[in-house]
Amino acid sequence: MPTATAERRSQRITLDVPLVVKGHGEGKQAFREQTFTLSANAHGVLLTLRSKVSVGQKLLLLNQKNWDECEGRVAYVGMAHAGMTRVGIEFTRPAPEFWSLHAPPEDWF
Repeated sequence: MPTATAERRSQRITLDVPLVVKGHGEGKQAFREQTFTLSANAHGVLLTLRSKVSVGQKLLLLNQKNWDECEGRVAYVGMAHAGMTRVGIEFTRPAPEFWSLHAPPEDWF
């Protein structure tokens, strides 16, 4: 994931949304994990996972507030800490509506 705000396609905001992440881990074993967002924008999300994932891996996200689903791919995997890893996920297409915000940043549309 880009590190500079100027490199982002849409403004990232701090957001706490409960999610379910589904995918296939090592050995192609399916996993389903409940987590929450750390920050998000129209193009993706930063969250924490216990499951091991790798850059480029496809995942399905389920927003537990509105039950919307969104596909994405892992764009960033951070260092593990206390069994959790920060993971950046880029949506396959921009999805500002996935977050159901009443007043999202202007550059999300």
